[in-house]
Amino acid sequence: MKLRKMSLLAGLALLAALVLMGSSSLTPAAGASTAESRGLEGTWRMQVTIRDCASGTALRTFPAFLTFAQGGTLTETTTGFPPALRTPGHGIWSHLTDHSYSAVSEAFLFNPAGVWTSKQRLTQFIEITGEYELKSTAINEIFDTNGNLIANGCATAVGSAME
Repeated sequence: MKLRKMSLLAGLALLAALVLMGSSSLTPAAGASTAESRGLEGTWRMQVTIRDCASGTALRTFPAFLTFAQGGTLTETTTGFPPALRTPGHGIWSHLTDHSYSAVSEAFLFNPAGVWTSKQRLTQFIEITGEYELKSTAINEIFDTNGNLIANGCATAVGSAME
C-alpha cells in the first residue's frame, strides 16, 4: 500500500513538473508505429477513479469520454456530475515524450438552482500503455468565481480508444 501511495504521489509530482515545463511538441517522431502515430488523437472511453490524495484509496469510479483533436484541443464529458451541475470540459493537450502526454481542461460548475458557483480544472499526465489503451493521473482543482482555490483532489483513469 505504501508503494502504491508513493507511486501515486510520484506520478502527481511528475505531472506538476511536466505541466510547469510547458512542453509543446504535438507530433510523434518520424517512422513511428501505427499506435504511436495515432497517438492521443481521437475519442477515448474512460473509467475515472476519484482517490484520496494522501492514501490513494479509491473513493468512487465513473465513466467519461475524452476527445483529443489534432492541433492540441481537448473536449471531455463526464458522468461524475449531473449534467445540470457541470458543463463539458474544454482544454488543451501536448505530447511530452515517447508515449507520454499532458492535458489541462476546465468546466463550469453550477448549484442546483442553476447559479454558476465555481470552475473545475483537471490537470492530467497521460501515458499510452498499449495500442488502444491509456492510463492517466490527474489533479482536480475547484476555484470559486473569483479564481480562488477552494478544493482539490486526485484521480486516476484507464481508457480505451473508441474505434
